[in-house]
Amino acid sequence: MPAVSPDVYPHPNLTLDALTALGSGLERPECVLCTRRGDVYTADWRGGVVRIAADGTQTFYSGLAPSGRALKPNGIALRADGSFLIADLSPETGGVFHLQRNGQVRPWLESVDGVDLPPTNYVLIDSNDRAWITVSTRRQPRALGYRHDNADGFIMLVDGRGARIVADQLGYTNEVAVDPSGQWLYVNETFARRLSRFALRASGELGPKQVVTEFGAGTFPDGLTFDVEGHAWITSIVSNRVIRVAPDGTPRTLLQDADDDHLASVEAAYQSHQMGRAQLDQVNSARLKNVSSLAFGGVDLKTGHLGCLLGDSIETFRSQVAGQPPAHWRY
Repeated sequence: MPAVSPDVYPHPNLTLDALTALGSGLERPECVLCTRRGDVYTADWRGGVVRIAADGTQTFYSGLAPSGRALKPNGIALRADGSFLIADLSPETGGVFHLQRNGQVRPWLESVDGVDLPPTNYVLIDSNDRAWITVSTRRQPRALGYRHDNADGFIMLVDGRGARIVADQLGYTNEVAVDPSGQWLYVNETFARRLSRFALRASGELGPKQVVTEFGAGTFPDGLTFDVEGHAWITSIVSNRVIRVAPDGTPRTLLQDADDDHLASVEAAYQSHQMGRAQLDQVNSARLKNVSSLAFGGVDLKTGHLGCLLGDSIETFRSQVAGQPPAHWRY
């Protein structure tokens, strides 16, 4: 593991009172992106992407797939031309679709290694214009993958050589991120409850998996991003936790919004292989509604933006340390 560098800014715990809502009328804002000009983009379950401008104005970009069906956007990626890639989480079929702001939709990736893609979780475009895509589980329905012993998730890479699976047999693959050094690809394995990483080679191929940290009861890691000090920031569904993970793998919970009895009930279901949509589609909390994503934005990259699976707005907070600028920051 890399040597641990001391925090330049020892981060204080966050409080619910410090949160501010951004946007309104959103539907399942699962994934959030921010840009330097002040735009905030979020996936929207109505079939597209919502842009929240710096002045608060909201614009909804949407369109139908060529088959006529509406997409179910989960992860989204912003391209340099202003268009989007959408990871489609439709219940029976998935893939990645290209959405232009005029509503035109076309398939971008529907199969890999000769096999049609199942519901697709996340898409990330890195600084080398490579696309990293995750599928959480091959099981149908996906709730059958909410098991700590299930490992059929995978990561795909799309680059100049085409599309291919570069990591497989993962425990419910969720968000991925390239660390600030550019040498590692990190991934959350949600129901294996761990943060893992792979050495990232210039060719795009990955080294063997290394487990960075394993999480305990109540933590189901979903969202993932980095700050400029090389710490990973994790969001946990169900427990509404925000966790900062040091380079040596030491986690520190900065925020939680959950009812202890509800967490105990979910944990019991998880341990007995009974966890399903019932545990994910309800939340006993004071404010946060199943936190699934975190993106740093604001002019100084010190405003955290939290996407919530069951929310209708984005919750924001101020951080003492800036986020690592994403590849789309200057778009």
